[in-house]
Amino acid sequence: MGRLRSSYQRIPPGEPVRLAKRSSNLFRPRTEIERPGLDVSGLTGVISVDVEARTADVQGMCTYEDLVAATLPHGLTPMVVPQLKTITLGGAVTGLGIESSSFRAGLPHESVLELDILTGAGDLVTARPDGEHAELFRTFPNSYGTLGYATRLKIELDRISPYVALRHVQLGLDQLAPVIEEIIASGMYDDEPVHFVDGVAFSPSEAYLTLGRNSDAAVRTSDYTGQQIYYRSIQQRPKDFLTAHDYLWRWDTDWFWCSAAFGAQKPLVRRLWPKRWRRSDVFHKLVGLENRYQVAARINRRRGKPDRERVIQDVEIPVTRLAGFLRWFDAEVGMRPVWLCPLRLRGSAAWPLYPLEPGTTYVNVGFWGTVPIAPGARDGDVNRRIEQAVAEFDGHKSLYSDAYYDRDTFDRLYNVPALTEVKKRYDPDARLTGLYEKAVTRR
Repeated sequence: MGRLRSSYQRIPPGEPVRLAKRSSNLFRPRTEIERPGLDVSGLTGVISVDVEARTADVQGMCTYEDLVAATLPHGLTPMVVPQLKTITLGGAVTGLGIESSSFRAGLPHESVLELDILTGAGDLVTARPDGEHAELFRTFPNSYGTLGYATRLKIELDRISPYVALRHVQLGLDQLAPVIEEIIASGMYDDEPVHFVDGVAFSPSEAYLTLGRNSDAAVRTSDYTGQQIYYRSIQQRPKDFLTAHDYLWRWDTDWFWCSAAFGAQKPLVRRLWPKRWRRSDVFHKLVGLENRYQVAARINRRRGKPDRERVIQDVEIPVTRLAGFLRWFDAEVGMRPVWLCPLRLRGSAAWPLYPLEPGTTYVNVGFWGTVPIAPGARDGDVNRRIEQAVAEFDGHKSLYSDAYYDRDTFDRLYNVPALTEVKKRYDPDARLTGLYEKAVTRR
């Protein structure tokens, strides 16, 4: 903590406070600033795991990869483990994290019991659901560092068995909602318990829900860190077994399906590509290099191909509107596959900055790729249409990637007036960049 405080004091008054962090899972480029940032290099570990209480004390910059490595030997896991290994616990709580346990376990911030936050004023406070800093505790999720940075979090843990048994159930678009609601209501499907649910829509006529259950034994486990590719197995086999470790990281090896953009799914390339470099953070760095140097973009222009718009988004759609949104997306965007992940808030109260309705089932629809920019169109037009459609379908959009809202719309959707009131207390000199400035103007 001394290193963190010292780095804060070295930032000149009036200058914005940012993390001096080498890696990120955000997909919005930001304006480069040649100024010192907060040194968080000493905040990357797991402090302790209480097996009996099923809790863990974790530093804010600890990755889920390291957190799972500490809890899994005890048959425990965070309540929600986001799909990518280098997402940090603090990042998932101040941003948003969703995975296949979210239909019963909610979002990562709902399993936080207390957390220490370095505020924009330079104070270190402990925020809990009640007490002096309760308002900060409830406003911190989805604030993306605009109120401060989590340095320590105490979280609930969940039990997990050594193996996860999977069923890939093919359904029509109109069948998705009733099956999801049935599973949420009963915790069962076809007389078997369901502990994990996500899915993939490969085309307008081919969608799957993958139902996972904890298992103490497996006939034979699959390995998707080698030549086999996990998402393709969904179409190829109705049942599967994975170790708990491999299940939690099943999407990381190929960054869902996005590794295809780098040739990593071609058999020869895959054999030559070292396993240690076949992971999401490596692919993310390659995207960063392309954003910086535009090598592929320049080659495409020389070949006479149109420029491409990046469409990397996760949106939450009410389950009752899911089929309609997917049909709209197929007709207007046409990007496939897309990820489907049901979620519900665990508690009975909404969280101010990401106003999902308690008691309502949503489905996270994730789509990540690029589309050609049509003649006469602007870069960003497809994303703008998606933002409008999400609102029309009563949904909400995550802020880890590009956003194009005007300020009034953004302030309404993300409850910026509530954030502003809390910032008056914890960041009175506006040392931390505002949410609109971060998410839309990319500061």
